[in-house]
Amino acid sequence: MTPENGAVLGEDGLRRPPWASRDPLLREYYDHEWGMPVRDERGMYERISLEAFQSGLSWATILRKREAFRHAFDHFDPDIVSRYTDRDIERLMADAGIVRNRAKILATVTNARATVDLRAHGGLTAFVWSFQPVDTPRPRTVAEIPTRSTESDALARALRRAGFAFVGPTTMYALMEATGIIDTHLLNSHRRGSSGVWGG
Repeated sequence: MTPENGAVLGEDGLRRPPWASRDPLLREYYDHEWGMPVRDERGMYERISLEAFQSGLSWATILRKREAFRHAFDHFDPDIVSRYTDRDIERLMADAGIVRNRAKILATVTNARATVDLRAHGGLTAFVWSFQPVDTPRPRTVAEIPTRSTESDALARALRRAGFAFVGPTTMYALMEATGIIDTHLLNSHRRGSSGVWGG
């Protein structure tokens, strides 16, 4: 298959989607993290935060800044971030290591508070996973991979009702892909079915 319509055969003999076939950082992320189940609160909150920052940017940009984001946001501890003040917002706006977008920074703080509030209702992780569909896509080509679904639409609406921001249906679909809730690995990718959540 060509890079435009299917998995790319790497020098190591493994097939990956085009986005993970060239950049070593993206390849490492794809091979070991993307699509694997995230079941802990901090991990899910971090992913929601980074997906929001990614909106309008490339994922490679966010991934390269990931450690800087973790340092800046106290390793995405919702209890700490939920108590951020205006002084913290200004500190973050002055941090060249992260994406300095005030709306996204404010959303990250808002979402930390909403994450803490959700503990009274089963917690963020169970909440997000409750939107797992009964089936998952089985794409042979990149063109066959959806960018949103009925479930991601519903998840986005539910999170907004719970007080979250920057959680649109496309962003939430990307979250569902990244955290193993759905499996959109190409059928001939070496990672297809590796999450343990879905078959091959």
